[in-house]
Amino acid sequence: MKVLLGIGGSDDSLHALTQTVKRAKAANDDLTVIILDNPESERGAEEIEARVKDELQDADFAAGVRRVTGDPGSQLVDIAESEGFDRIVLGGGQRSPMGKIQLGHISEFVLLNSPVSVTLIR
Repeated sequence: MKVLLGIGGSDDSLHALTQTVKRAKAANDDLTVIILDNPESERGAEEIEARVKDELQDADFAAGVRRVTGDPGSQLVDIAESEGFDRIVLGGGQRSPMGKIQLGHISEFVLLNSPVSVTLIR
């Protein structure tokens, strides 16, 4: 399976990185990690890229790593569609006090607009 993981530096996205690398290695998936512009994150792109490379090295797994600029949700959807990905993976989603899931703007956009399956890792 050809998997596209989008991370923007939030704790949820870094958790998704760890989980997705484990799953991709076990399933022998073709993984590409996209580092997104996320103004809500305190981590810079260089720090995120270093974390991605460390995670891949620790898992002894090869994956493509790219940075993209512009609207993160649109970029993920466009890349998934134009490059033939089977799935987009994102971190995020918190439970409200009423038990409903609350999504960030990137996750919501991707879920509503993606032409491929989306996995949300919480």
